[in-house]
Amino acid sequence: MELNQEIKTLAAQLGAILTDKRLTITTAESCTGGGISYALTDTPGSSNYVDRCFVTYSNEAKQALLGVSAQTLNSYGAVSEQTVVEMATGAAQAANADIAVAVSGIAGPGGGSDDKPVGLVWFAINIQGNVSSYEQVFPGERSYVRTQAIAFALKNIVSHIQG
Repeated sequence: MELNQEIKTLAAQLGAILTDKRLTITTAESCTGGGISYALTDTPGSSNYVDRCFVTYSNEAKQALLGVSAQTLNSYGAVSEQTVVEMATGAAQAANADIAVAVSGIAGPGGGSDDKPVGLVWFAINIQGNVSSYEQVFPGERSYVRTQAIAFALKNIVSHIQG
């Protein structure tokens, strides 16, 4: 995977902040397929703040590794605010991390619907138990949706930590 300069810069900025504040981070990724954790660990010194991350592409993985409830998945679907909030909470607990970011979306080209179009991505950021969630619809083809989602997640974590 080749990271673009924006993502490299954001990951390095986040890494410096995490190191300075002595915070740890984990990821719970679906549509980004580990792209956020790849960006984080591409930065030298990342072992100071990354211990483990989760790629939970299937509903079964979300349940088994992150504790997302079957009821949540059945009621709201994998691409929903409720699911990413549970993913972020479960990842923070499973990794014993100060910060967790969760991402679930429809990167395309198929899989979209009127309610959940291609490009829809839900994010949740859990910082020491305080969870914020975001919904974005990114334009473009699959790899561009994924790249935008990775950059958005990193930007928002930096923004939250800096207050």
